[in-house]
Amino acid sequence: MVSVPRLVIAAPASGSGKTTVTAGLMAAFAERGLDVSPHKVGPDYIDPGYHALAISSAASSAASSAGRSRARGARPGRNLDAYLCGPQRIAPLFLHGSAGCDLALVEGVMGLFDGAAGQGELASTAHVAKLLRAPVVLVVDASSQSRSVAALVHGFASWDPEVRVAGVILNKVGSDRHEAMLREALEGCGVPVFGALRRTRAVRAPSRHLGLVPVAERHAEAVDSVAVLAARVREGCDLDGLLALARSAPPLSGPVWDPEEEIRRATGPATGAGAPAGREGRPVVAVAGGAAFTFSYAEHTELLAAAGARVVPFDPLRDERLPEGTGGLVIGGGFPEVYAPELSANEPLRAAVAQLAASGAPIAAECAGLLYLARSLDGEPMCGVLAAEARMSERLTLGYREAVAVSDTSLAAAGTRVRGHEFHRTAIEPGAGPEPAWGLVHPERRTEGFAQGDVHASYLHVHWASIPGAAARFVDRCVPYGE
Repeated sequence: MVSVPRLVIAAPASGSGKTTVTAGLMAAFAERGLDVSPHKVGPDYIDPGYHALAISSAASSAASSAGRSRARGARPGRNLDAYLCGPQRIAPLFLHGSAGCDLALVEGVMGLFDGAAGQGELASTAHVAKLLRAPVVLVVDASSQSRSVAALVHGFASWDPEVRVAGVILNKVGSDRHEAMLREALEGCGVPVFGALRRTRAVRAPSRHLGLVPVAERHAEAVDSVAVLAARVREGCDLDGLLALARSAPPLSGPVWDPEEEIRRATGPATGAGAPAGREGRPVVAVAGGAAFTFSYAEHTELLAAAGARVVPFDPLRDERLPEGTGGLVIGGGFPEVYAPELSANEPLRAAVAQLAASGAPIAAECAGLLYLARSLDGEPMCGVLAAEARMSERLTLGYREAVAVSDTSLAAAGTRVRGHEFHRTAIEPGAGPEPAWGLVHPERRTEGFAQGDVHASYLHVHWASIPGAAARFVDRCVPYGE
């Protein structure tokens, strides 16, 4: 049994202000010196970046004010997706990410009860809250209502008795009088109000075709916004009351997710490939990062390290060479379409990637990585590993997918079933190579991606915690090419 003070920050609908309120809460509690663990329901990559920044910048500021030379170690933002990883892994992944923290805050996705299309509560914020046995604080956009807020909150609090809606934060409140009307309406609702935040334009994060602009692209501006958010939350929210509510969450039982244990289960006894013990040297796995490639799950690098790799990040916008001794390459998602001219201009790195692919080293590329490996992106030359052309599209492709590996690749043996997520406004022609990476089986049937040599390139984002054998398989194939 593990006791972790925790809250789920939810909302009746998207656009209510969950991300800004959650980031403000994280920063405000970190300023108090608390070790805050950030989490996000669903597959979103961008919000966790804001979470991690809120905590690290606030903790650094608090350490400086207290005369300490260093803040506590930063925690990465982590995702909790019951569709991608399975409901059985949500609590173990949460306990892994929140180990030793003073407070865990979990930002929800969409509306509280909105989950995977056509599959009931699966992967909804409510579903994750139940799996974590966590109190829910509802962020309500109060900008166009007064007394009706009580009916809305009452409905959400009573809809599912297993979901404990234990508090409300009123957002986008217009005035003192407006706040008084809202609080009076909620007095008989049985759900306490833990804060009221005024409307402001000072902390709006810029958006584009796939949502918020990632932190990596606007770090200095984002730091300033987080400071404003923290101040707003300090002034407008009952932090002591919220912390007491978080501490009322019951202990969680069950296993804690452990990447090394996951690798051991996937590979069998620790003898040879996939096991760090007894191996001569550690293969280098280069992982693309920087502003163009910001989409990744923290567990991926942890699994690669547990499988025996030395994970080395690099930035395709700045670095002209792959890390020394690279024996495998992982290129996750992001926004290469925004940086296509700059990526194209880095000819030495493009040539190095193409040479690595030709050598037979494993390459795993998701979405942005797929585009980077193509011959061109919006007319700009890319790495030319794949005989395909990529471009921006008017059509947004978005949703969960079920898929089967069509070919043996560096990530999966043929026949491996996975669940993934697509999220892009680009297109690639052809959409699948002679040997596709995946056969999508739900909600539509088609082949997708490229399995070429030991290159696995696809639009499908897959969370490796659901298939830990992928990391071991990938690292095993790195051995002949690494150090």
